[in-house]
Amino acid sequence: MLIDVHAHWGPWFFSMEVGPIEVNSELLDRFGIDLQLVSSIEAIVYDAPAGNRALDEQLGVDDRLRGMVVVDPRRLEEARADLTRLAGDVRWVGAKIHSEYSRTPIAAPAMQAAIELTTEFGLPTLVHTWGDTVLDLADVAARVPGARVLAGHMGAAGWPLVPEAAGRSDRIWFEPCWSAPEAGRIRWILDRIGPDRLMFGTDATLIDPSVALGALEAADLTPAEADAVRWGNAVGLFGL
Repeated sequence: MLIDVHAHWGPWFFSMEVGPIEVNSELLDRFGIDLQLVSSIEAIVYDAPAGNRALDEQLGVDDRLRGMVVVDPRRLEEARADLTRLAGDVRWVGAKIHSEYSRTPIAAPAMQAAIELTTEFGLPTLVHTWGDTVLDLADVAARVPGARVLAGHMGAAGWPLVPEAAGRSDRIWFEPCWSAPEAGRIRWILDRIGPDRLMFGTDATLIDPSVALGALEAADLTPAEADAVRWGNAVGLFGL
């Protein structure tokens, strides 16, 4: 079993022909991914409500796809409307917040308000982290009762901060996809925090899943670690 907790649907503004939902399906077939949690690129970079509506129409194309409701911390009333409409649908299993495209620092009050909102609706929230913002996300998780947050990219170049972030809150999980991964980081993290808060993600369709799969292979996981990271932690966090 393999579950990808960090993926996307729709056209990017880069020179890439990856917009159709069939691209997601082809990647699932090629790499043996059983479930993929996707957020709308339109929702992340341009218009959250419009992108969420568009993805809602696409999820039925492939029953291996699950939706992540994109929340823009600057547009919380619209986010509440989207969550009210989508959070009760079994096809929608989490929320996604991109701190940079929304121009909302993770330490900002608006970000905490957004995570309070997704927590109110019972959704785990994948948040884009880069550098030391992985610590900021842990602090938000500690302040918001019941919050469950997943640090997308686990800070990217800030990955050595993961053990400290894990110590600041027991309600933050980590997802390590990155376009420029450094050798040995996943094994290093596992040896310090154990396998129960790390899960597999690809950043498809922006990044080919082979990058994330290669990093996982290089970590030389034990069978128990592989079960936890490849699918078990995602099943538990997202109720899959």
